Order: sequence, then structure tokens, then C-alpha cells
Amino acid sequence: MANHQSAQKRIRINMRRRLHNRYQLKSCRTAIKQLKQTKDQQTATPISQSIYAMLDKLARKRVMHKNQAAHKKAVVAKHVNSLQ
Repeated sequence: MANHQSAQKRIRINMRRRLHNRYQLKSCRTAIKQLKQTKDQQTATPISQSIYAMLDKLARKRVMHKNQAAHKKAVVAKHVNSLQ
């Protein structure tokens, strides 16, 4: 366990950030699962736009690597395009 006050505070901050980042990643995964259950392109398009925004934000905040976000966006786009 950390002895210095600044180290203890850093541990607390890291735990808060970790929980927040995990929540953001989980909500993005849930949205992708919701998108894959849709069978209509009309309803899938707005969902995919919100997923793109989520992934871009996660990559910008460095919660997720930018290449991983790009890969997930490609998977989403491929699914939406297959719904014709």
C-alpha cells in the first residue's frame, strides 16, 4: 500500500477513471450488440452513427486504441451495408 498522500490520491483517481472507462467500453459493446440484432437498415443507420461517435470519442480520449476503434467501425459499417 502506498505511504505518501499523493500516491494514495493517485490510486483513488486511477480507480475512478478505470471504472468510468470500463463503463464507456461496456456501453459501446452493448450498442454494437444491439445493432447486430437489427434486421432493418432504416433503424440500423442512426444506431451506427451513434456507435461511430462513441468509438471516435473513446479513441480521442485514448481509452481505446485508434486502430481498434477503426476496426470496430469497419465491422459496424460492414454489417449495416449487408442489411440491404
